[in-house]
Amino acid sequence: MSTAVDTALAPVTFTEGAVKELKKLKDQQELSEDFGLRVGVEGGGCAGMNYVLGFDQQKEGDKEYLIDGIKVYMHKAHGMYLAGMQVDFQDGLNARGFVFNNPNAQSTCGCGTSFSV
Repeated sequence: MSTAVDTALAPVTFTEGAVKELKKLKDQQELSEDFGLRVGVEGGGCAGMNYVLGFDQQKEGDKEYLIDGIKVYMHKAHGMYLAGMQVDFQDGLNARGFVFNNPNAQSTCGCGTSFSV
């Protein structure tokens, strides 16, 4: 599937820590060039919707973005839930992992990976 990369402002951003960790993870997995980072949502979780973050190939209905040198795939319908979201990576004593700062979330659960709009 060949589509042009969207040069418009991407709906999500990554902190410097998230970019560093994502590039490290992609290198460790030795993925081919047709893989990009999938950012999206899916039904489920204790608050109604879960975040999706993982490497995948482009699918029907995806838009492709280039964010901080990372190829990102996002289904067109997910942009309205994720617009303005920032993905961070924390590597501290109390928590390690990706953190989603979503201005569209009306509530989130304690685990931080589930939200409602």
